[in-house]
Amino acid sequence: MSKLHESVIRKLHPTQITVGIIEVADKCIELASLKPHERREFLSRHPIPAVLGPEEKLYITDHHHLARAAWDEGIETGFFIVEADFSKLDAAEFWREMTSNRWVHPIDGSGKKRPIGELPRHLDGLSDDIYRSLAGYVRNAGGYDKTPTAFAEFMWADYFRKRIVIGRTRADFERAVQQAYALARSPAARNLPGHRES
Repeated sequence: MSKLHESVIRKLHPTQITVGIIEVADKCIELASLKPHERREFLSRHPIPAVLGPEEKLYITDHHHLARAAWDEGIETGFFIVEADFSKLDAAEFWREMTSNRWVHPIDGSGKKRPIGELPRHLDGLSDDIYRSLAGYVRNAGGYDKTPTAFAEFMWADYFRKRIVIGRTRADFERAVQQAYALARSPAARNLPGHRES
């Protein structure tokens, strides 16, 4: 049964390799705008799902952007829903269970699968995948629906990665969002989670 925990942000362990740093920066701005008690209330209303692993380490399984933003903002603790307790398993068994439950996503910024050992040890080791930011912005613009499908935004990121080149400036990124929005509503995306018909 899920249980709410408070934990030190710097002790958390990611279960993916990348985040969209543009999205992280947006969440940093949001967190920085809140007073300390408001921030605590916000974090308690948005608990991060996690799994207890070997040596009682806490591995987060979603909301990596919020967790990384909290790290970047120097927030000491956050709130977490513990989805499972795998603390009695050895490392090999633990990662088998995590993979079986689709709670780990060792995919790099090029969309390529990497060994579990290449997962970052802490949140500050998460690298940027600009296409993950693109997927988040397109979803927020209504290009597709939020869905409980595990790592859905990464599926959309890979779809856009093969079809759009993003330049270096913020204006380039905004143009890419417009292109991606149209692609998200096209029949070619109909098998992706959360697809909306045009």
